[in-house]
Amino acid sequence: MADLLIRHARLVATVDPVRRELAGGWVSITAGLIEAVGSSSDPEPLATSVIDAADCLVTPGLINTHHHIFQNLTRAYPPMTDKPLFGWLQSLYPLWRAIDEAAVYASAFVGLAELALSGCTTSSDHLYLHPRGGGDLLSAEIAAAQALGVRFHPTRGSMSLSVKDGGLPPDDVVQDDDEILAASEEAVHRHHDRSHGAMVRIALAPCSPFSVTEDLMVRSAELAERLDVRLHTHFAENAEDDEFSLATFGCRPMEYLERTGWCTDRAWVAHCVMPNADEIGRLGAAGIGVAHCPSSNMILSSGISPIIAMRAAGVKIGLGVDGSSSADSASLWLEARQAMLLAKLRDGAHQGTARMALECATIGGAGCLGREGELGVLAPGAVGDVAVWKLTGPVFAGALADPVEAWLRCGPTSAWYTVVNGKVVVEQGRLVHPELESVLRDHSREAARIQRL
Repeated sequence: MADLLIRHARLVATVDPVRRELAGGWVSITAGLIEAVGSSSDPEPLATSVIDAADCLVTPGLINTHHHIFQNLTRAYPPMTDKPLFGWLQSLYPLWRAIDEAAVYASAFVGLAELALSGCTTSSDHLYLHPRGGGDLLSAEIAAAQALGVRFHPTRGSMSLSVKDGGLPPDDVVQDDDEILAASEEAVHRHHDRSHGAMVRIALAPCSPFSVTEDLMVRSAELAERLDVRLHTHFAENAEDDEFSLATFGCRPMEYLERTGWCTDRAWVAHCVMPNADEIGRLGAAGIGVAHCPSSNMILSSGISPIIAMRAAGVKIGLGVDGSSSADSASLWLEARQAMLLAKLRDGAHQGTARMALECATIGGAGCLGREGELGVLAPGAVGDVAVWKLTGPVFAGALADPVEAWLRCGPTSAWYTVVNGKVVVEQGRLVHPELESVLRDHSREAARIQRL
């Protein structure tokens, strides 16, 4: 007998290697893994618990490949909403230096809850800010993810260049290279789970080429190779990024990535808005992943990432909500819709389809995190992470012909059910965790303290 059966779906979009779409479909989950998937013509197994997915689209749980969750403590902060990347960062660092374990726990709980409501079952986080005296921030956010029951890929981020070194952040939020590498190795040994279906995995993530030394980039790549973990950083975000790289390193960001040892299939990068045609080919040949962050790229006026060309070149394209101070809404559904619309705008209406966006939000994200075939797919042996989307009500009236296109072309919508590791996290559109209201009060208190209100 299965632990959980999701049945009677209008359509199950498996996103498996042959892209099966099963009318009247069902998914069964046992011990946290998918046991079987079938259509209305296949006999359903018995199960201890059943979710009725009538009038619903069922998809793999969505995957968030880039975030700075602590930034929801300064969400939509007015003085910072009209500046491009570098000025925006310089304005916010003086506020962010006040984060500590309590603030990070509350922000992670709230941010991951918001993601779960949008059908996201796995999230990464790029936690690159570690103020002196702030405590063990990485462990605090992992504790929040475990309390909620969501799958988590936090990265041990870092900055080593402060204002006095030609960087952007203040002195008290950066660390030296040796300190960063020691803390990174300790985080992997303490938290990284290599097993199939792991709930927590760690990656190494120097913040960006303009906030760390070149030596740290090189040594981080070497450490990731030795520890067999993944690498993450910001890359080719906007014209400022390109100009900085040429002025500082004498090369474009792509060449810098190559010369520091990051042009490898264990790396995924955030944004990647500015690669040229030759660089797109080199990224694809290396098997690099890209976290496409459409809302953030628009809010910061960074540009439109060429994801259609990159996908064609073999780059693994996932989606990222990015930090709440630049994207403000941590909804994977919204980012999938934005990715679809921007692809239409940049490359033609036929290129930006809902199925393309669904692939980015699922198997593309799994590729970025190095978990292809395990995450982002509804197939036997994959993790029991599922999103159920109700396609009823005024916003879906008349959307009868194609449930996948309806899912993104209509709306806005949130997940009806979000299931992680075979357990219900969101039920009938509501988070099931009993402590949400209490943590929201904690979050408001911490946000007011950090914003000095």
